[in-house]
Amino acid sequence: MTNQIPSGEPPLGVLACPEPEDRPDLWPTTARRTPDGELALGGLTVSEILADAPSPVFVLDEADLRGRAASWSAAMAEEFWSGYGLRGGEAFYAGKAFLTTQVARIVLQEGMGIDTASRVELAVGLTGLEKVDGPEATTHARRLGLHGNGKTPAEVTTAVRHRVGHLVIDSPEEVDHAVAAVHELRRSGDFGADERARVMVRLTTGIHAGGHEYISTAHEDQKFGLSVSTGAARRTIDAIVAADELELAGLHSHIGSQILDMAGFREAVGVVLGLRHEIAVDTGHLCPEVDLGGGYGIAYTGADPVAPSPAQVARTLAEAVRETCERLGDEVPTVSIEPGRAVAGPTTVTLYTVTGLKRVELGEGASRLYVSIDGGMSDNIRPALYEAAYTALVANRRPDPSAGLTRARVVGKHCESGDVVVRDVDLPADLAVGDVLAVPATGAYGRSMASSYNLFTRPGVRWVREGESGWILRPETIEDLLRLED
Repeated sequence: MTNQIPSGEPPLGVLACPEPEDRPDLWPTTARRTPDGELALGGLTVSEILADAPSPVFVLDEADLRGRAASWSAAMAEEFWSGYGLRGGEAFYAGKAFLTTQVARIVLQEGMGIDTASRVELAVGLTGLEKVDGPEATTHARRLGLHGNGKTPAEVTTAVRHRVGHLVIDSPEEVDHAVAAVHELRRSGDFGADERARVMVRLTTGIHAGGHEYISTAHEDQKFGLSVSTGAARRTIDAIVAADELELAGLHSHIGSQILDMAGFREAVGVVLGLRHEIAVDTGHLCPEVDLGGGYGIAYTGADPVAPSPAQVARTLAEAVRETCERLGDEVPTVSIEPGRAVAGPTTVTLYTVTGLKRVELGEGASRLYVSIDGGMSDNIRPALYEAAYTALVANRRPDPSAGLTRARVVGKHCESGDVVVRDVDLPADLAVGDVLAVPATGAYGRSMASSYNLFTRPGVRWVREGESGWILRPETIEDLLRLED
């Protein structure tokens, strides 16, 4: 059985998954090999974790999540400190990456706000806020935001009722929804007679960033935001300024996802602050806040560069804001950002069990080993949806170096040829059914985008911390799925 790789692919070993000590940025901070060769996370070996949690399972390192949330919060507070001539900075965790009440509680405790994109995400954020700051905090939920396109009147009313800090308007219709919400809440006595709703406006800046078309969100021909260049943003802003029920609190920009180069963010700062200046000249209203969005990338494989740190991101943005405001002669705004993937992504590793091995001959002496696992696209849709690259290593033992490597493709059990979790990886040639594979950097958009396709039950999420573990989300069962049937 040959290990020769297909023509044009890199040599064996190049696509091997780095060990935690070699690329710590791919892994949670507690990840390491034990003397016996097992991967350990949060002080527990994979065999100890799997003794209490069925495979596949997402394993979240709680200390790592806390540390990353604290780092983003501290970086924004430091770089936008008033002592540096700025007006403060905040980091809102983008809950779409992965959100539960426990995750909400952790990121809020570590100083972040939470950006939500649906009524249930907002409900989870409010629950977390109540747990951390008390029930009174939910009546003035300035540490929360509501985002997204196509918001319903009920969703907007909920956000206005709780006075979320960031209600991001995405269309002219949402202006009408917000005005109607204020009228309703004034009639019910939940709002004072002169109280207004604070709103932001999402701008389409025309700046393209991100790895795949589907995650590049600032080009004109897509569903998010209001175009600066066509005047759509300005018309909506003028309607807000003219409405007695609303207060234009700020401008919002989001240019894409999985961005590793800060140049696009610098350019976006210029567009956003330029429009802010124009509005102030024409109306006398200088927006007190701008939100420069998220999209900060992470490393998924050994081929990826090390991503900018929270401090590097915050410093780059602070410099751009300061320089642009000095050029325009404007006071600096309060600045917020929305990291999600960069907070949650590296905190989590997915553990799979190998269920099958099939070598496929490709001609001219080349072959590829197809490695079937007990999960697939139902717990990680990103490779199929975005052609996202991941890697994997054998986690239940230290591979024997003398066995050599083989070019492999890790695939799921779903009835789709595109059901690929790791497209190309060099795995030990002695890989066997029953081995455990660890796929790092799955904390963002793994469980949150999971489905029950082929009626798979969605995996659970297990926290680990200093040798202890428990469920964040329990794994679904067949009974859970059948319970929804009438």
